Amino acid sequence: MTRVLVADDQAMVREGFGALLAAQPGLEVVGHAADGEEAIAAVEAHAPDVVLMDVRMPRLDGLAATRRIVARHPEVRVLVLTTFDVDEYVYEALRAGASGFLLKDAPAEELVRAVRVVAAGDALLAPSVTRRLVAEFASRAVPARAVSPRLDVLTAREREVLGLVARGLSNLEIAEHLVLAEQTVKTHVGRILTKLDLRDRVQAVVLAYETGVVTARLDR
Repeated sequence: MTRVLVADDQAMVREGFGALLAAQPGLEVVGHAADGEEAIAAVEAHAPDVVLMDVRMPRLDGLAATRRIVARHPEVRVLVLTTFDVDEYVYEALRAGASGFLLKDAPAEELVRAVRVVAAGDALLAPSVTRRLVAEFASRAVPARAVSPRLDVLTAREREVLGLVARGLSNLEIAEHLVLAEQTVKTHVGRILTKLDLRDRVQAVVLAYETGVVTARLDR
């Protein structure tokens, strides 16, 4: 049973999402929170597997709450809820440890699938969203940087795969691009995450951007 906590400052949103998820097999809504402080307390009290986290909330916003929750409970997966597909806070939320983000107006079945995906340990960052997200931040005036020595642990092939992941390609798309089996790409991605001590694909995208693997030149 996957335990879910819903954090949103709008009561109708909390109740609506809560009712939807509670009606799904294998999902249990264990609590609600109206702001970031309540979300942190609710995580301590109810030990959820997944937190649906609104970004803009009073007292403590979802970004700060995500950072604290992931720092204290790295096993908890945070799924950020946002009104915009490239919200100014989304990138920071991913850096804070969120496992992905979802639009509030997404179809009900997409919300349910998102919860199941992050609960299973995968990241929810669709290729199209990744491309927009990276392009948004790569387009800012950032000076060119040399690729970080941290990436020296990767083989040439693994670094190539990381670059393609960061550009928003799925495993299948990477396999087609490199003329490899999809399972081989999946293995490469797994090794990249292990070597770089990353939780998921989202963290790989963020690291790739921050270490210079992704640049405005690559994404235009």
